[in-house]
Amino acid sequence: MAGQLWVREIRRNKIRRDVVVPCPDGDWQQAMAAACRELDIAVPLVVARHLRDFEDYRQLRFLPEHFLESVPFDRLEVEFFDPEDRKG
Repeated sequence: MAGQLWVREIRRNKIRRDVVVPCPDGDWQQAMAAACRELDIAVPLVVARHLRDFEDYRQLRFLPEHFLESVPFDRLEVEFFDPEDRKG
């Protein structure tokens, strides 16, 4: 399951900044850490709900309370996609 993660900072319902990082072998947590380094933000805390959401929907949403330090956005949205997987 090789693909990419699209990570975007949302503030007032608009994308403030975003980044796309490779997600080799489905290791989304390592790809998430790389995206956070690129955006220069802390890596959020991953709770059981995030694991279920990624497994079920391939999408995650982190709120400011999921970070140990303050963040300049309302939420961090993460979406897994595989450019090779084209349906239709």
